[in-house]
Amino acid sequence: MKHLVICIALLTVGACCFAQQKKVASHNATSGNPVFQGWYADPEGIIYDDTYWIFPTWSDLYENQTFFDCFSSKDLVNWTKHASVLDTTAVKWAKKAMWAPSVIRKNGKYYIFFGANDVHEGEIGGIGVAVSDRPEGPYKDLLGKPLINEIVNGAQPIDQFVYNDNGHYYMYYGGWGHCNVVQLNDDFTGLVPFEDGTVYKEVTPENYVEGPFMFKKDGKYYFMWSEGGWGGPDYSVAYAISDSPFGPFKRVAKILQQDPSVATSAGHHSLLHAPGTDDYYIVYHRRPLNDNARDHRVTCIDKMTFDKDGFINPVKMTFEGVPAQKIKKSKKK
Repeated sequence: MKHLVICIALLTVGACCFAQQKKVASHNATSGNPVFQGWYADPEGIIYDDTYWIFPTWSDLYENQTFFDCFSSKDLVNWTKHASVLDTTAVKWAKKAMWAPSVIRKNGKYYIFFGANDVHEGEIGGIGVAVSDRPEGPYKDLLGKPLINEIVNGAQPIDQFVYNDNGHYYMYYGGWGHCNVVQLNDDFTGLVPFEDGTVYKEVTPENYVEGPFMFKKDGKYYFMWSEGGWGGPDYSVAYAISDSPFGPFKRVAKILQQDPSVATSAGHHSLLHAPGTDDYYIVYHRRPLNDNARDHRVTCIDKMTFDKDGFINPVKMTFEGVPAQKIKKSKKK
């Protein structure tokens, strides 16, 4: 009987550990879409060393959006879930609607920038920052208050994306059809003015709604965003190209949108660029066909390509996803 009790106890402990870090095993040649199970939206993809990471929003009623899970993979096909890497117990001012994490590493520390509380004028909430020694957390509140808690240039303080431009850390953010860019200080505890003395620069392109994203390729700045309504089938992704991280951003085209044979409401994306390759992957959420549940959004990955002139080709949504690709280790000099 004693041995039976011990065995049950060991099984219970093992189950608890498994629940905290669950491997989403796959024996397929491709990732499949969605890439992992669950209602997840607003996925931020990033590469740390030899590992792909995705940090999404838990897609639910605002009152239930009180935590972030994240997922890691060595090959884009097999994913490990890291549960509740940050939640409202670690961020005392956040009560609900923890949204759209943006993640970055600096000086050996890992940061999550996030929106919380669906803030309106005069309310507590906005964009916060949390920090950890590991990408899988746990994360703790860096400031004890929002980094941005006010509405400037009409932009609701949500949907932030932090971009490292040669050691200058810019944060693009904004909902309600307006987008600002600000410059972060060295330890991410505040904002610093630009050379012209301004703190907030509005960079809103045509048809912008939310979900900004920036990357640089061949010396050009590609600014991307989501258009349409997040709850409707017309949600989509468009982009602009500029010589400066501050624009102007003249809209080029829409590159991701619904496909009646695959899914609707495709948007709020990020990118993964495999080092040492020309391979770009768009990480985004979409709604399954014939599903009217408001919050049923799933995270998917598809290939993104460019034409000979550097313009982004329209993305084809798939059920297959992308093939396995491990990150090549850089040669030490």
